[in-house]
Amino acid sequence: MDMPRVLYLIATAAGPTQFVDRGVRVAQEAGWDVCLVFSPIAATWWWGRMDELEELTGHPVRHRYTEPDEDAPDVPPADAMLVAPLTTTSLCRWGAGITDSLSIGLPAEAVHLGTPVVAMPYWSTAIGTQPAVPRAVATLRAQGVRVLLGEDGFQPHHPRADEPAAFPWELAVEALD
Repeated sequence: MDMPRVLYLIATAAGPTQFVDRGVRVAQEAGWDVCLVFSPIAATWWWGRMDELEELTGHPVRHRYTEPDEDAPDVPPADAMLVAPLTTTSLCRWGAGITDSLSIGLPAEAVHLGTPVVAMPYWSTAIGTQPAVPRAVATLRAQGVRVLLGEDGFQPHHPRADEPAAFPWELAVEALD
C-alpha cells in the first residue's frame, strides 16, 4: 500500500485561516497526509480548538521553533508545502529572507532543498499595491516558489469586501500536482 504524500499546510494570519480546517479536508480528500503549521498570530485564533485540528490531521499543530532543550515534534518530512493563506506581511518577510518564524522558515528552506512550495496569497487591492509586494512575489518566484497570484490564482479583493469563507482551497491544493 502506498503511503500518502505529506503536505505541510502553512497558514498565516489572514481571514481564511479561521476556516483552515476546510483546507485540511480538501488536501486530505486529494490524498495528502496534512501537517498544519501556523504563523504565531494565526495560532492564537485556534488556541481554544487546537485539539480539533490535531485530531483532524493526526499530527501536532506547530506554530513556533522548538527551544534548544526541547524535542522536536514527531512529524513526517514534507513532500510539498502549501503556504495558504499568505498575508503581505509574511510574503514580504519571506521575500526579504527574514525567517524568524517557523511558518516562514520552513518553506524558505524547503524550496532550496528541492521540496515543491506553493503559496496562495490573500489580501486587499489597497495593501497589494505596496511596492514591496510585487518585489517579494518576484523574489519568491525566482527561487522556485509557485505563487498563485493573478490569472492562475488569487485575485485581491476590495478593502473590507473580502469573503474569507470563500477562499479557494481546492485551487491551492490542485496547484500542488
